[in-house]
Amino acid sequence: MTPLVISWVGALIGLLLAILLILFKLAPTYSLILGAIVGAFIGGADFAQAVSIVISGTQSVMGTVVRIIAAGVFAGVMMESGAAEAIAKTIVDKLGGTKAMLSLALATMIITAVGVFIPVAVLIVAPIALSVGNKMGYSKVALLVALSGGGKAGNIISPNPNTIAAAGGYKLDVNQVMLGGLIPAICGVIVAVIIASMIKYKGTKVTDEEAAELEKVSTTNLPSLAKSLVTPAIAIVLLMISPVGSMLGLDALAKLKIDSLYILPFAGIVGSLALGKRKKILEYCSSGLNRMTPTILIIIGAGAIGGLITASSLPSQVVSLVEASGLSGTFLAPIAGILMAAATASTSTGVILATGSFSNAILNTGVAPLSAAVMTHAGATVIDHLPHGTYFHVTRNAMGMSMKDRMKVVMYESMVGLTMTIVAVILYGFIL
Repeated sequence: MTPLVISWVGALIGLLLAILLILFKLAPTYSLILGAIVGAFIGGADFAQAVSIVISGTQSVMGTVVRIIAAGVFAGVMMESGAAEAIAKTIVDKLGGTKAMLSLALATMIITAVGVFIPVAVLIVAPIALSVGNKMGYSKVALLVALSGGGKAGNIISPNPNTIAAAGGYKLDVNQVMLGGLIPAICGVIVAVIIASMIKYKGTKVTDEEAAELEKVSTTNLPSLAKSLVTPAIAIVLLMISPVGSMLGLDALAKLKIDSLYILPFAGIVGSLALGKRKKILEYCSSGLNRMTPTILIIIGAGAIGGLITASSLPSQVVSLVEASGLSGTFLAPIAGILMAAATASTSTGVILATGSFSNAILNTGVAPLSAAVMTHAGATVIDHLPHGTYFHVTRNAMGMSMKDRMKVVMYESMVGLTMTIVAVILYGFIL
């Protein structure tokens, strides 16, 4: 029996409907599933076939879902124990005020890179940034450029849900995608520091009243740096064993295929013991799972819309369009990441939609899986910070900014994301 091929028109309408519903604030999971069902009907499916498309699509993302659930243990430990805040505070203190923008960008980059969500990373470092800004006379716009730019750089080399989704979408290990994003991330944080330094005196300053409020918040109960580094160090070292083995030609290490599914929970549990928080392990696990739940639900919805597109002729139409335009198929990966993240104002959701909907089309252009994953991932950082998403408002509130000042930051954030995307395309699209 010939499998049903959904019309590309139905798939496109379903995708656009899902994005439109997200913009109108319907829960992303419902938006994506509803878009998949409507698109299937418009594309020629009957009731049974529409259900089959949605079920097969959601089943395809279960591997990613399980890994993200496992990552919740790691995230819970880093966020709830104070380890992430301790790392950030140490970095800023050691580099000092004269290198403030570099220290703030690095602090946010590093704690995002070790598995803290980027909005949470900004929330953690924001009080430190405001205190430094008050002492040095720096503007809030410049401070947030440093924080957000550093966070974006760390986000493409972290074991966060977006990286796990990018890896899962192209059948890769998460450590491969993390390592692949390293050079673009370094370039991104450099650009963030340069931009922030150029505009550090332009815009609204941190008031003495705001600084006084920050001094009321105690940080005396933070763990030591050595204890705080145990969790991320274990995770990074173990996740890098297979990639390093491949690079050095050590087959025994390369064949281990160590997976984030068990490494991240293991690192979280050992880190809890090192922090002296044995009795709080269950609490950290629950907190981490709660933080991961919204992303898990979005992935399930994205799997549904991905199932629709996979069952349709849209991927082949996209490839034909790219070939007809004379544009290299290499650009399809970053464009997909840019557009999906812009539509949803979310890095994670953008990556999930881009990989779930267009991974096969991208690979059909001849792009290698790792190259596609890194370019899609980097592309999702270009305009994922628009006002219809939560990141825009979380960061605005964290810095106590006006809407006008927060909008000024958007352009600079896009410059950082675009830098990482250009570097990723040059490196993985044309050199490697």
